[in-house]
Amino acid sequence: MKILIADDDAQILRALRITLSARGYEIITATNGIEAVNAAIAHHPDLFMLDLGMPELDGIEVIQGLRGWTQAPILVVSGRTGAADKVEALDAGADDYVTKPFSIDELLARIRALTRRAPHAGAPPAIRIGDVTVDIVAKSITRASRGGDERVRLTPTEWEVLGMLVRNAGKLVTRQSLLREIWGSEHITDTGYLRLYIAQLRKKLEPDPAHPQYLLTESGMGYRFELEKAQQGAAAETVE
Repeated sequence: MKILIADDDAQILRALRITLSARGYEIITATNGIEAVNAAIAHHPDLFMLDLGMPELDGIEVIQGLRGWTQAPILVVSGRTGAADKVEALDAGADDYVTKPFSIDELLARIRALTRRAPHAGAPPAIRIGDVTVDIVAKSITRASRGGDERVRLTPTEWEVLGMLVRNAGKLVTRQSLLREIWGSEHITDTGYLRLYIAQLRKKLEPDPAHPQYLLTESGMGYRFELEKAQQGAAAETVE
């Protein structure tokens, strides 16, 4: 697997190149945004690891440029810890976000999650969430509109979260279960990060994200996907 790492910190680049190469990854490095874009075009990596505060082009600009032609996973590795920075990166097209300093075990877990492409066993057929149709197996989402169906894009990590909730439709899925399954057992207390992904999913899928009907929070415990409500909504729409 080929990974492009872009960071203007030479020590981090060297450490990541050595560590990830030892685990069998082919590593390409870049020290600024322009180098990152050029290396991406030349080598077509399977995954990108980008810092946000790079010279020439910053990380957000690189993400936007990459998303114009590739859907390869993008993992932001940045010292910026604010929620606004994370949301901006995810909205620009990043798939996941790790803050510095980080452990190598955490980084490897995020890489595994992003590169997980196996079909979801036990996934139901296409389901309706308001005016949105979700096919978990095909990883396809469309939103009905007067001008024709519109595609809705989820990041690989968002697919992981949604897939686990849908496979357990109607049941409580604890925060610890989601964090352990997707990010690894060392992250079962990282609930703030999980809330960010749930908020992003609601923004993309719920008719009214501020008042979710399908992706529900069970206070203090976890989340639940209300398949029965989704089915009732689809049936009512069909009758009308």
